Amino acid sequence: MANLFAGIPDDLPAELVDVLLRAGDVEIERIVSRGHASPPDGWYDQARDEFVVLLRGAARLEFEQAAPVRLAPGDWLNIPAHRRHRVAWTDPDRDTVWLAVHHGPAAGSGPA
Repeated sequence: MANLFAGIPDDLPAELVDVLLRAGDVEIERIVSRGHASPPDGWYDQARDEFVVLLRGAARLEFEQAAPVRLAPGDWLNIPAHRRHRVAWTDPDRDTVWLAVHHGPAAGSGPA
């Protein structure tokens, strides 16, 4: 057994991403941010859907052509494949711990 809040270093110069599980069309990651954000022009455009839940801390996500979304502990959302998004802000004073589940086949890779 493991704990999602264990093993977080005191010094976190870059966002920490740990792959917890890969199985078939699913990948589960623990992500720890401490004031980290995407570059102003850095957008994620992922080939697979991503279910994300905020476990601890606070964050704000931005989506292309949509209002920003503030996340608090317990908040979750599913980001469809190729929905451009970025991390606009995470709490600089405490750890923001995410659980991200990338799921399904890569968009465009399924049967015709």
